[in-house]
Amino acid sequence: MTVQGDTTGHDKATAHGVEHKNGSVGDETVDVLHRQFAGATLEYHHGMTKKLLRKVDIHLLPLLILITSDDTRMGTYIYDTRYLLNFLDRNNLSQARLGTLEADLGMTGTDFNLATSILFVGYLLMQLPSNLIITRVRPSWYLGVAMTIWGTISASQAATHSFSGLIACRFFLGFAEAPFFPGAVFLMSSWYTRNELAHRIAWFYAGSSLANAFGGLLGAGVLGNLSGAHGISGWRWLFIIEGVITIGVAIVSAFVLPDYPATTKWLSEEERAYAQWRLIEDTGEADQTSASTIKEGVKLALKDPRLYLFTLLQHLSLLSQSFQYFFPTIVKTLGYGNIETLLITAPVWIGTFLVSLVVTYTSGKYQDRGWHIIALMLISVVGNIIVVSSLNTAARFFAMFLMPMGAVSAYQIILAWVSNSFPRPLVKRSACISFANMIGNCANIYGSYMYPASDGPRYLAGGCATAAVALIVAIMALIVRLVLQRDNRKLAARETLDAEGNVVGPTGGLDERAVGFRYVL
Repeated sequence: MTVQGDTTGHDKATAHGVEHKNGSVGDETVDVLHRQFAGATLEYHHGMTKKLLRKVDIHLLPLLILITSDDTRMGTYIYDTRYLLNFLDRNNLSQARLGTLEADLGMTGTDFNLATSILFVGYLLMQLPSNLIITRVRPSWYLGVAMTIWGTISASQAATHSFSGLIACRFFLGFAEAPFFPGAVFLMSSWYTRNELAHRIAWFYAGSSLANAFGGLLGAGVLGNLSGAHGISGWRWLFIIEGVITIGVAIVSAFVLPDYPATTKWLSEEERAYAQWRLIEDTGEADQTSASTIKEGVKLALKDPRLYLFTLLQHLSLLSQSFQYFFPTIVKTLGYGNIETLLITAPVWIGTFLVSLVVTYTSGKYQDRGWHIIALMLISVVGNIIVVSSLNTAARFFAMFLMPMGAVSAYQIILAWVSNSFPRPLVKRSACISFANMIGNCANIYGSYMYPASDGPRYLAGGCATAAVALIVAIMALIVRLVLQRDNRKLAARETLDAEGNVVGPTGGLDERAVGFRYVL
């Protein structure tokens, strides 16, 4: 478990400090436990890890997945995105579009595109401030409150009677949703090792795929059965139902979601100490909210050139998924009616969900990010090329599977790669995750204009542009991999053996990597 010639896990804990449940560093009880963990058998570690992860997964993943899916409906009504509830509430616009949304609100021309993109303006404005705030407050309560607010705004969209009212709701919905995604990724990176993170992010991001699948089924049910019920349009019922569900889940999440390993009450003292020790073994450093100030953390983030490479990679990756905002509309070109179109989208996203679980598992198992991303993005390139080169129903339906299976699955690995590459201090990691997500999501502002209705049914310009962007993402992943490979060689070159034969390296800097740390390629 420890690096050959390195100090023990106990020494690393002492050297870097451990923040305990009362916020102090160097607690004697935890120090003793860390010493015991360092000398424990493989059987003990296997059993303890299994027991700990079972508890963490049960408390963390189900709610994050559910919250993530809430945004999907608008795209059909208008497509937004926010993980099952988050993604349902965001994407329901694209589903609503297949109903009477545009006619009821007098939308014409590019109004739909504006309604889609405006959400991300509010979303981007709150990204960085929110993820810095979460390092200073209880994540469970902060995310719960944010979710309650966005659920309320999402439901309020049903009361709009003008395009300007819809625009206002979409803007503030983005503002309220901003804390969730980067905050959730940040929270997971505080619990899982680098090997475990990619697969957990896949389960978390599965909310988007399940939201698209479930959102299509829900949209079909609502549009087919509730349109006109009690004098209310089907698209209004869609917003009401999804918003109310979000609020209910938000209240539960505030009490169930964990905060940090050192402060989680449903873990025993031994489990809290072990949860921290695992992260120290993985990166050589413990998460400490007091390790640096917010100002120091932001400075460290902005001075790291890797941040800008990853930000560009994440931005292009999101741009390569622009087809999602118009997925129901594109599927409709196969010649089916509105309800059938919504039902047909479900197996595509279920397939994407299953592929994501497989590739993120192998990515973690084999400690690879770059080659996985490259292969998946090439699959997406092929899918986009087929869509624009043929109007054959069977060929286009097959391509509909390839596009999200490649681009969406690759994005999940990219998210883990970003978190893995900025391990400590905690505030720097939080700033890097939010910055990359903030600039990355700028792609959603202009990406929504890549598929104008006038380009249907082939959508030649949008499909070709998306294929080109997907290819660039594959090239960028190779560049990032080569850069991190070079950085690993530099880290190895800086480590030497001391008089006792232990591996030592530079110490003292807030942003100095621990002995034995290597970036995941």
